[in-house]
Formats: sequence, structure tokens, C-alpha cells
Amino acid sequence: MFHKEGHKIIVVSSLILVVIILLAEKFIDNFWVEKFVMIVFLILYLLILYFFRNPKRVTNLQEEGIIAPADGKVVVVEEVVEKEFFKDKRRQISIFMSPLNVHVTRYPLGGKVIYSKYHPGKYLVAWHPKSSEENERTSIVLENDKLGKVLYRQVAGAVARRIVNYAKVGQKVQQGTDAGFIKFGSRIDLYLPLDMKVHVKLDEKTVGGKTIIASL
Repeated sequence: MFHKEGHKIIVVSSLILVVIILLAEKFIDNFWVEKFVMIVFLILYLLILYFFRNPKRVTNLQEEGIIAPADGKVVVVEEVVEKEFFKDKRRQISIFMSPLNVHVTRYPLGGKVIYSKYHPGKYLVAWHPKSSEENERTSIVLENDKLGKVLYRQVAGAVARRIVNYAKVGQKVQQGTDAGFIKFGSRIDLYLPLDMKVHVKLDEKTVGGKTIIASL
């Protein structure tokens, strides 16, 4: 199953692959060169399909917990001052996504979207400490009665050139459902209340919609 954000690219890539195969058969006389060209473009095509995969996942809803909004590796667990919305101290948990990870973004908690803003910016490597504040990004704040307000941020990386965010202010969302997509390497930052218990550590792998990041 492929994410809807990749449907157009997949269709175009399929047509290009067919055209290249036909041209290679017609104009390349050397058998091995012809097969090499075909194999190279077939591998690139398969990588595109792999990148836009969207595995079905059933989230065990956590009324008092935050789940991972994406697949990846935990690269930050620290106390910081969140400067955009809260303007106070929060626990930051950051998940880095390599180009080989599933790049679907999922809502880390259920509730109401009270803030959603896009920021143009740089394309520093996603693990750079300043990428959260200087890279292209979107910031979304969700609120519910149990957990209060939680901010998550989609951050573009050195390769990513498009962030897709489905969250709209006033919208009610369910934990674990599709919240957007980031094309190619990137990261997700979570800003949690300091009194929440963190269940992940540095370098731990996360599974979007499954891994419990923190709880009350």
C-alpha cells in the first residue's frame, strides 16, 4: 500500500521506466549495456515505491500516553525552552528519519488542533541542533483533557524539499491516524510537559503509531 502523496510520482516514474526500457531495447545494441541500463532504472523505481510505502498499523489508543509520530531513531531527549508557542521549558524528544524509513507522520495523541503553522527555512541536515528552529518546518499543537497541550514539529532535512501537513486549526483528530508526510530525510520534534514520564532513550528505534514515547 502506497501513501497518497506518492501516487503522482509513482505513476510518472512507471511511465518513465516503460519508456526507458523500450528505448533501451530499440537503440542499445550491446546486450549487457542494455540490461545494465534497465536494471539501474528498475532499482531506482523500486526505491521510489519503497519510500512511499504506507503500512497499515492499528494503534492501541493511549489516553494518558504519547505515541511515536513517525518511524526512525531517537536523536534528542532533553529539556529545552520551546520558543514558538509555549515559551517555557519542555521536554524535547526528536526522531530522525532516514530516506529508508516510512515517512508518514501520525498524530501522537488525539484531541483538537489548536495551532498549525508553516515556516519556510533552511535545509540543514536533520540532526543538526539548529534544524528545529532554522529549517523549513511546520509546528502543530494538539490539546486534550488528559494530556493538555503537546507540540510536534515536522522538520525538513538536507534532502527533504516538501512537508505535507494535514492538521487544520479546529479539527478533531484521532491518535495514530495520518497527519502528513515528509518527502525524503527529515525529523519530528515533540515538546512535552516536564512532568511526563519518558519511555524512550537515545538511539532507540521507534515505530510510528506503535511506540509509546511518554505518559503521565
